Amino acid sequence: MADSMSVDQVLSQIRAIRQEASQRPQIDGAAGPAVEKSGFGDLLAKSVQSVSEVQKNAAQLAESFERGDTNVSLAEVMVASQKADVSFTAMVEVRNKMIDAYQEVMRMSV
Repeated sequence: MADSMSVDQVLSQIRAIRQEASQRPQIDGAAGPAVEKSGFGDLLAKSVQSVSEVQKNAAQLAESFERGDTNVSLAEVMVASQKADVSFTAMVEVRNKMIDAYQEVMRMSV
């Protein structure tokens, strides 16, 4: 039941943000600086790319350490590995929450 409460809270926040955005005056693009529009898909893609880069960095450090590179310490390898693990775990948790929210929205009656 606590999950449905949090989904309701998120949905009410989304509605409030949508209403606030619709009440803002529209600014002509020629009058102000160009603003890059970024959608949810772009944000998600950037997040996945960031996690991928952290994992690649950890793998490269581990490989360098295994080859005997004196510039890479075991501590650096372990910290990079933990960062990659935490990043991936966080991404999976966000995915799980998004799926739960989607399923909750699909169960709602209109």
